Amino acid sequence: MNLAAPSITATFDAAAPRKPAMPAGASGAEALRVGREFESLFLSQMLGHIFEQMPTNGPFGGGNGEKLFRSLQVDEYAKAVARKGGVGIAEAVQREILKMQEKSHG
Repeated sequence: MNLAAPSITATFDAAAPRKPAMPAGASGAEALRVGREFESLFLSQMLGHIFEQMPTNGPFGGGNGEKLFRSLQVDEYAKAVARKGGVGIAEAVQREILKMQEKSHG
């Protein structure tokens, strides 16, 4: 019997991709919400690569703690950008979701 404590990455992985939930027969508002979630995930991945290259400094710079904090910070930046209008991905995803629903009901 293994009594070792699970690692934090086994229970929580901040960098793990998340799938936006989309109920069947969703309205335009629900489709837009899912589009914004998708845009946020896309932006988080894009910004993550940018922030990955930024150097750390000072007595508290670097290490696993900073890696975890930075990924959470990047996720929040991405959510903020998506909430403020994003880069246009959310609306495109919304249109495609609604088109797919029309085809499946038609």
